[in-house]
Parts: sequence; structure tokens; C-alpha cells
Amino acid sequence: MLTDIKKNITSIFMVPTLKVNKDYLKESGFINGYVIDSGKEDQYEGCVYMLFHPENIEMFRDFLQNEYDRAKNIIEDYDYEDGFVVIVYQLDKKYDRDFKLIKEGKYSKTSRLFKEMFPKTIKMNRNGYFKEELTLQHRIFNKTSDLREYWENKIGIVLDDTMEVWNGWNDENETLNIENLKEHV
Repeated sequence: MLTDIKKNITSIFMVPTLKVNKDYLKESGFINGYVIDSGKEDQYEGCVYMLFHPENIEMFRDFLQNEYDRAKNIIEDYDYEDGFVVIVYQLDKKYDRDFKLIKEGKYSKTSRLFKEMFPKTIKMNRNGYFKEELTLQHRIFNKTSDLREYWENKIGIVLDDTMEVWNGWNDENETLNIENLKEHV
């Protein structure tokens, strides 16, 4: 099932910079963002390949048309078999340094301007009650104690102040391989 696919670093730190409405993404069958599509011979530099598996194709077409109207940084869209669709967005070049830092796993070193694109809190539904919580990005950028403690317990070592509190970049996780995803359908 496609819902068991974990969000990768591209989806956590690059996709939000495209300012696509999160509700529309969810309704449109968004799976993950990638920086490479292994199924394509020619690759776009500085782009995100956003993969969708829409349940309602008419609703997805509306979403896609709205995106073409809203975003001037869409390079192309294309289909794969089994109902997969990819939209390729150009990333904002003014954040190239920040994207490089993200790829190096230096999340806390990104610019203030980059960090300000991400909300500090989000409302989460916990057992029918909405509670405001810090976003994952805010926790990672600021190396919050709860995230530090989580990783210390998980990996069994004490993290010093110079260490980041999130996984490093892995090219395989950030590369779209449609053949691997088909086994989740």
C-alpha cells in the first residue's frame, strides 16, 4: 500500500518550498518528492520530481491545471503506467546554498530565510482533540531536546551539540524508481 512509504528528505525540506497546498497534495495522491527520476534518460538539475498516484483522475486534472495556473516553475508533467503521474518543479535558485546544506545533512546551518518558509507549529489531531505541536522541520533546524533524546535512545549514543538530529542524505531514497514503487500498489 502506498501509504506505507516514508517521506524522504526531499519531501520534508524541498517540496514545502514549492508552496503547494498540503490539503491539495494529499487529496491528489501525492506520494513523495525526488531529485532524480531513474526512469528518465535526461535529468533536470535543481528540480523536484513530485510523484502522485491519484484515485480520482478528474480531481487530479483540476489540481494539475490549478498548479499550472499558480506555479510558474513547473517544467513538465508525465505519466507512468499503473496510474502514476510525475510533476517536475524547478526549485527556487535563491535557496541553492540551503538545498546543498540539506544534502550535506547540515540542517541547522541553513539560512534564516530558508527556515522561515516552514511553520513553527502545526495543529495535530490527537484522539479527536486538536493540539498544536512543533513541526518536524522546526525540531530538526533547532535540534530540539525531544528529537535529540529520540535519536539518543534509538541509536544508543549521546549526541553532542555539533551533531545534527536527523538522518543524512541517501541518494537511493531521493531517487524515483517507479519499478520499486509498483510493488506497493
